[in-house]
Amino acid sequence: MKHVTPPTSLDALFRPRSVAILGASDDATRISGRPVRYLIEGDFKGSIFPVNPNRETVQGLKAYKSLADVPETPDVALLAVPAALTEQAVRECVEKGVKGAVIFSAGYAESGEDGLAIQARIADIARAGGLRLLGPNCLGIFNPQIGFYGTFTQSLDKEMPFPGPLGIISQSGAYGSHIAYLARKRGIGINYWITTGNEADVDVAESLEWMATQPDIKVIMAYVEGVRDGARFRRALGLARENGKPIVMMKVGRSEIGARAASSHTASLAGSNAIYDALFRQYGVHRATTTEEQIDVAYACARGIFPKGDKLGVVTLSGGAGVLISDAAERNGLDVAPMPEAAQKILKDLLPFATVVNPVDTTAQALNDMNLLAKNIEVILEQGGYDALIGFFTTVPNTRTLSKPLRDAIAKGCANFPDRLIALQMIADPEVVKDYEQAGFLVFEDSDRAVAALAALTRFGRSLSRPSGEAHIAPAAPIGKSALSERAAKDLLGKAGITFLDERLATDAASAGAAANAIGYPVVLKIVSPDVEHKTEIGGVLVGVADRKAVEAGYATLIERAAKHRPDARIEGVLVAPMAKKGVEVIVGVSRDPVFGPAVMFGLGGVHVEVLKDVTFRLAPFGRDEAMRMIDEIRGRALLSGVRGAPASDVDALADLLVRISEFAAAHADDIETVDLNPVIAWPKGEGAVALDALVVPRRDLH
Repeated sequence: MKHVTPPTSLDALFRPRSVAILGASDDATRISGRPVRYLIEGDFKGSIFPVNPNRETVQGLKAYKSLADVPETPDVALLAVPAALTEQAVRECVEKGVKGAVIFSAGYAESGEDGLAIQARIADIARAGGLRLLGPNCLGIFNPQIGFYGTFTQSLDKEMPFPGPLGIISQSGAYGSHIAYLARKRGIGINYWITTGNEADVDVAESLEWMATQPDIKVIMAYVEGVRDGARFRRALGLARENGKPIVMMKVGRSEIGARAASSHTASLAGSNAIYDALFRQYGVHRATTTEEQIDVAYACARGIFPKGDKLGVVTLSGGAGVLISDAAERNGLDVAPMPEAAQKILKDLLPFATVVNPVDTTAQALNDMNLLAKNIEVILEQGGYDALIGFFTTVPNTRTLSKPLRDAIAKGCANFPDRLIALQMIADPEVVKDYEQAGFLVFEDSDRAVAALAALTRFGRSLSRPSGEAHIAPAAPIGKSALSERAAKDLLGKAGITFLDERLATDAASAGAAANAIGYPVVLKIVSPDVEHKTEIGGVLVGVADRKAVEAGYATLIERAAKHRPDARIEGVLVAPMAKKGVEVIVGVSRDPVFGPAVMFGLGGVHVEVLKDVTFRLAPFGRDEAMRMIDEIRGRALLSGVRGAPASDVDALADLLVRISEFAAAHADDIETVDLNPVIAWPKGEGAVALDALVVPRRDLH
């Protein structure tokens, strides 16, 4: 796979050749002493320069009175000094020509306005001097490949991480340390680890972008509370997918309380939870809900095998376990499809007492002849067409006499299928588990966790294999600051390719009657004003008007109602529209997220949106494939396929409408607040889709 690599200046931070520690302590238990200890114990491949004006040596290394006294310019400086001394330390780094600095101390943006001002001043000094800053209020960075540990986290106190396919990015230092520790316990090696803290300079988006370009990273874990640079974050997600690197994301702040806590913790903007969900679906990011799930999915991803489909084969020693796995598969969207009849016969001949449909229950018979187990697995994979296989073997692998024969039998059965993902549910001692993992198997104790991880990898498989399909649009002329009437909104959207009914604007009763005659009866009459967003609230809509006399009278009625309820409103006239033929009612809208810009909403109309909130989002712009995925993922999708004899709706026309509104939203990202097309009527297949009403609200902060 071709690796796409953008320009970056983080290489020095992740791969320094020399490190200075300002405020270095001789006490290896102190925050200012741990980085020195870790660099020594980690066998850092470069030079280490402790800076401490009060000591000749620090932990056995020559110490320097100041950074200026260090005999060479270090790539990175670790600032283990109090907050009050940090600004001067940053100035010294700039004067010395240091490329990157890590600020451990807290008391900046997260503490209030005064701290924010100090943080901004430090960032300005660094930026002017070409110094990259990590932090403040962070636990630092490490790269076990070169023994670089620019951190004081106590999670390294007993055991250092080992290199491997994982990259970890966390805005929270404590959580970043937590998952790094759990990853090590799970046997996942880490090549790069970074905590960004207050993000005065280096942020989660740039860190993600950097890791997405590294050939020695197979999977990225991230903990995110909020994102400031939405455009860069989105580009980074796209870059990771393009480079074949799955992302397992813990994005906190789902609840209102959680969002407030996230903001106060790192002074980050939490953003909208629905928009983050949309973003992650759009770019194939797995959003974990628990730490256990995040570790499970990253562990499975490290194997580097992503199923091309969702068919799951199950082989088990227990019928009950097969039922549990099948139930979990259904919950997670995996298909425990039955074995073909011919394959079932082969399996039945091998083990007459076995259940051979899928799950395949070999019973304990298979343990008497491991060659039979190997043959069963081979037949399941070869003839069943399964994309992944899960085997339940309980405590058998921990049996001294059976562990190796069982492992070898499973390996023999899978030998011709290196592209299949094989997970084993078993309970065994750590050394036995490691033995099975080294043979190429994923090992889980719990069936639900195993199936959930396989399902996540299946989704990654679909995402990583599809082209980005993003729309490419040219910027449009600004729409201005003034509110738009329905007529003006439809004129604007019509130029973008959105379909509306044949409507006429009437400015007096006679022209309303003439328009209705030309359109054909019955008609709908609507007051037109940029100052009246919700016309029904003032009685500004008349439906089913049957003849010219009624139309002319209706015109007068609407003008009178507008004058009574909104005497200040600017009235452009009355819109005369045909009654739309029946179809399925949907809603399409655009809202502007403060971080990521315009997002398109789609859902079924009526009660589905008002009560059930059956809607989905995508960030604009996007292509037709993404639009089809939006349509397919709403819970009421079956209504568009036709129920109780109703014809299937024109989902192709809906997809086209979604693409066009996304392009419109992207082109007007700087001057649109919201767009509502409600309702949109999806007619039967081949007949199109039409928006009956339109509302466009310009950016409020531009007024």
